Amino acid sequence: MQPLPPDWFDRPTLEVARDLLGLLLVYEPSDAPRLVGRIVETEGYLANDPAMHGWRATFGPDGRVQPIGRAADLFAAPGTAYVYRCYYTSWLLNVVTEGEGTPGAVLLRAVEPVEGEAVMRANRPLARRAVDLTNGPGKLTQAFGIDSDRFHGAPLTRPPLYLADDGAPPPAAVTVSSRIGVSRGVDLPYRFYVARHPYVSPGEPSDLRVARKTRRLEG
Repeated sequence: MQPLPPDWFDRPTLEVARDLLGLLLVYEPSDAPRLVGRIVETEGYLANDPAMHGWRATFGPDGRVQPIGRAADLFAAPGTAYVYRCYYTSWLLNVVTEGEGTPGAVLLRAVEPVEGEAVMRANRPLARRAVDLTNGPGKLTQAFGIDSDRFHGAPLTRPPLYLADDGAPPPAAVTVSSRIGVSRGVDLPYRFYVARHPYVSPGEPSDLRVARKTRRLEG
């Protein structure tokens, strides 16, 4: 099982987001069984994207975003892990894309367990169904034991935590939608998922959520 090299991520963010579907998230701790999940859902975040953390970065006199503060982590080398806490409760795992100095990232939203499901169940004791183990970005990090202290800024191109290609055929059908849970850039079609896969997260795409609320207020 070969880790993907850094130059694999040195490409346009949305290409990486789509191409990650069907590939593997692998964690090989030194003192526990290997954990493997097949990626079934991703989201892309681009430099000109109001939902991206770098959107509020410092701008230089040339109008370009400067690698200062939190946004600096999104300017890192391609293949770097960007891990942050969402709503003070869940860690989310992203992989940095584009060339170093250009911000971009792909959020891993859902995986299907391939190896180590018993450990994932122990890490997520409140999960009632198998699909609930990893069918969301915060769920998968909890199942894998991923947090910011150990993995933020680490390369996802070598053990212990890495992304890999096992040679499995790509998904037969991929669906594109707006992202889930964003309040900016709600119409951008930057979410990719394996069509009809049971481990895809159950959230409502943001453009549909906004449209539903608008209809309710107007009605």
